[in-house]
Amino acid sequence: MDMGLIVTIFFIGFVGSFISGMLGIGGAIINYPLLLYIPAILGVAHFSAHEVSGITAIQVFFATIGGVWAYRKGGYLNKTLIGFMGISVLIGSFVGGFGSTHMSEGGVNIIYGILALLAAIMMFVPKKGIDNIPLNQVKFNKWLAALLAFVIGIGAGIVGAGGSFLLVPIMLVVLKIPTKMTIASSLAITFLSSIGSATGKVSTGQVEYLPALIIVIASIIASPIGAKIGKNTNTKVLQVILSILIFVTAAKIWLDIL
Repeated sequence: MDMGLIVTIFFIGFVGSFISGMLGIGGAIINYPLLLYIPAILGVAHFSAHEVSGITAIQVFFATIGGVWAYRKGGYLNKTLIGFMGISVLIGSFVGGFGSTHMSEGGVNIIYGILALLAAIMMFVPKKGIDNIPLNQVKFNKWLAALLAFVIGIGAGIVGAGGSFLLVPIMLVVLKIPTKMTIASSLAITFLSSIGSATGKVSTGQVEYLPALIIVIASIIASPIGAKIGKNTNTKVLQVILSILIFVTAAKIWLDIL
């Protein structure tokens, strides 16, 4: 690896992990397209869809650890929500991670595009009053949460994502979880999910270890910084940033597929 490739991968990992910590997502929705396109555009490397999904699976694992640690105080982590959704998404991501070896690169990209499009649509659904609910009075349908998390986990495992870019809008729109509790809890759920997807990618030989190591270093530095800024940012601002981010990514992926 030359210095240009190392700097490029570190920058991609830093940006993705910073946004991961701030918005409660694993960072794959940022890093997947960046790793797929930026190194090739700059002429420093060309990663396949399978290699990119493997690298992002490792990145998400470490980025979410840093984010959860930053949110560990303040009552933002809903342990019941994390338990029900975390176990389900972990099982689903194992299934998706192992199953992805039998899919073509085009198939992986289509799954990613479908997930991003669904997330983009949900982020633009009005979310009135959810942030007025006291954190200790939050209620939700536990079994619905578990079922949705399992389905998300399968898709997330296929593309090497933690699934948080879809978990977050579902938690906000369907389960009616307050924004900052959603951000903190989704990081913990995504950490559990990433165990499944990362294991699936490593065991099936889909991980380029040196690029993954560089992204991990960037994640450990950037994710806690993003989480600290996220805790002090207005919830409406966080929702708008995430909505735009998901919409732009979905549009780019579908333009390439079509």
